[in-house]
Amino acid sequence: MPLSYHSRIPLSLHRHHHRFLRHSTAAVAGKLLVSMSMSSSAPSSPPESLARPQEREELLSQVLKYHNQTKHSFTNYARGPHGLDWANQPNPFRRYVSAPLLPLLHHENDRNSPPYFSVFDSLPSPEPISKTTISQFFYNSLALSARKSTGFSTWSLRVNPSSGNLHPTEAYIISPPVDSLSEHAFVAHYAPKEHALELRAQIPSGFFKSFFPDNSFLIGFSSIFWREAWKYGERAFRYCNHDVGHAIAAVAMASSGLGWDVRVLDGLGYEELEKLMGLHIFPEFNIPSRPVKGRMPEIEFEHPDCVLLVIPNGTSDFEVDYKELRLAISQFPNLEWKGKPNLLSKDHVCWDIIYRTAEAVKKPLTMTKGTVFEPYRSGGMISGSSYKEFSLSEVVRKRRSAVDMDGFTVMSRETFYQILLHCMPSGYGGQKQCSQLALPFRALPWACEVHAVLFVHRVVGLPNGLYFLVRNEDHLDELRKATRPEFKWVKPDGCPDDLLLYELAQGDCQELSKRLSCHQDIASDGCFSLGMVARVEPTLCEKGAWMYPRLFWETGVLGQVLYLEAHAVGISATGIGCFFDDPVHEVLGLRGLKFQSLYHFTVGGPVVDKRIMSLPAYPGPSIDA
Repeated sequence: MPLSYHSRIPLSLHRHHHRFLRHSTAAVAGKLLVSMSMSSSAPSSPPESLARPQEREELLSQVLKYHNQTKHSFTNYARGPHGLDWANQPNPFRRYVSAPLLPLLHHENDRNSPPYFSVFDSLPSPEPISKTTISQFFYNSLALSARKSTGFSTWSLRVNPSSGNLHPTEAYIISPPVDSLSEHAFVAHYAPKEHALELRAQIPSGFFKSFFPDNSFLIGFSSIFWREAWKYGERAFRYCNHDVGHAIAAVAMASSGLGWDVRVLDGLGYEELEKLMGLHIFPEFNIPSRPVKGRMPEIEFEHPDCVLLVIPNGTSDFEVDYKELRLAISQFPNLEWKGKPNLLSKDHVCWDIIYRTAEAVKKPLTMTKGTVFEPYRSGGMISGSSYKEFSLSEVVRKRRSAVDMDGFTVMSRETFYQILLHCMPSGYGGQKQCSQLALPFRALPWACEVHAVLFVHRVVGLPNGLYFLVRNEDHLDELRKATRPEFKWVKPDGCPDDLLLYELAQGDCQELSKRLSCHQDIASDGCFSLGMVARVEPTLCEKGAWMYPRLFWETGVLGQVLYLEAHAVGISATGIGCFFDDPVHEVLGLRGLKFQSLYHFTVGGPVVDKRIMSLPAYPGPSIDA
């Protein structure tokens, strides 16, 4: 089936343009939405496991309302600010004023870092927890990676990417005693600008021995919605959760170089996370009934997202007793918490639907006991020749978000397949693609819910056109039935058996990919671009509204792999948060909310702006590891 921008079928947008506009987002939601009370304040949502069916439906309704209301279309973008209020741009660095600062070591030349591609096959022997390894862990996951300067402006980049470089994600470490850092078990906030830990509290010495194996620690993530909402308005909740996913993957990759494994402890609920990270100190935010502007320092609170257990690779026969862990965490508010959070902006804008949705997705405690780690699975390798001779540390720290693509760089079919193999959740070697067992997806404790539609532009040996990467083969039949009947669904030549990649239609789709991604050239000028398509409505109905942000986390983890893979083969990549949601679905033939596009990406040859000067991330001396 030939495919072109001017054809009548899948890739034609011009013939269907007005049809898109007739179907409003309210109509798409239809029967799924129920009326919501818009009171002047929002009480905490009941734990979903305890909520009555009507309450569960209301939580789901709020999430679906948010999702539909924040879609971009050809005629309307999601609500946001009209221009940027530079005087109130949020400070990208949270500090806890008066909290003791524990400086970490700088590792500019990490000679012990394994080759990048090797950690997808097996992990090195685990290193002990020490000031050196904790420093290296943060340096390769959440630290500054460079500073950029042009004219009178200087700004920082980080190892973990963020929409608009706004960085809503904050990180905490909950750790046993570490020599030369703390004689006591502790909770600390990571300060990336200083590459240091801010000591928030000392915790009971028996906490880790009671619940976790030796040589393990916890990393917590929270989100400051205001940082993203300052620029992106109502769509910011999506972007904050993309960033959580990128941070999860960044931590998993940095841990792998030290022989450590990572898993989200998703049995814990919102209340446990809030107490564990000391976020109960923030005043309650009363949600207004509509978007408002003014001085609202309480809007800078941190929403607890998740906690990750970092553990020596190879630890077996380990279960988390969530019931007992919850009881221990319930005493954390009684600890002596140090430091007062700094103010990020003078004035603010509250996009109320963000905070109503954040209430709706608060997760309850959902387990009593649970096995945390599954056996390590190889991520798959066709040939190491695709990769440059980069260490893991070099790849994660030199990752950059491309601003433009050059429109002429090409990649080989083998390199394309190799990149996509590392995007598969279950790794390589004949196992069923379903569970997330390969690096870094193994950090996520749920079955894969995210797939990808690919627009192939410049892959030598592969016809240009529309392709689909199925990342959970249990969804294959559903996807084939949900998409256009004209699609081929055939595997392309030379495609590895473990790679569930299917050709849908051939043709030049550069103009199409550009239009779908808010008319951005970067989507058409790379080697390929893609949209991440998640199984949304069935997942939320089966598990609960709290899965909504986790779908975005999964897209962020996948996006981080694409970033690292691109840099490892000598090109670049970038995430695309701006795309026209329902036109993407129309191209695929998707109806309703069963499958939805949540994040777009592009991979190709970057255009380097020579006017911008690159500076070291941290001035001053460093140590060689």
